[in-house]
Amino acid sequence: QVQLVESGGGLVQAGGSLRLSCAASGRTFGSYTMGWFRQAPGKEREFVAGISWIGGRLYADSVKGRFAISRDNAKNTAYLEMESLKPEDTAVYYCAADRAAWVRSHSYEYDYWGQGTQVTVSS
Repeated sequence: QVQLVESGGGLVQAGGSLRLSCAASGRTFGSYTMGWFRQAPGKEREFVAGISWIGGRLYADSVKGRFAISRDNAKNTAYLEMESLKPEDTAVYYCAADRAAWVRSHSYEYDYWGQGTQVTVSS
């Protein structure tokens, strides 16, 4: 069992930056692939970025070059560094854990989810 808690969301102007954190419980954090998803009002949850336990990364095209995912296995924490934020990045951001050894981009493939953190980008 893995419990995930996101933090770091907030209100930011377009062009600004935010850093999201995902703190995980349990001693097996290092063996999970971690993903970030987001869901805007009236839209489906979409994949943003993922990082495997050995550091392989995958990004959605919409965030490539602006967002960076990382993890610190010693701290049981995953991060999402977001720069050059746009109003269309506004959503609830969720972190998730997947037992697979590689990054997958479908939400149904992830086993554990956090409660989400709101990110609002004003124009």
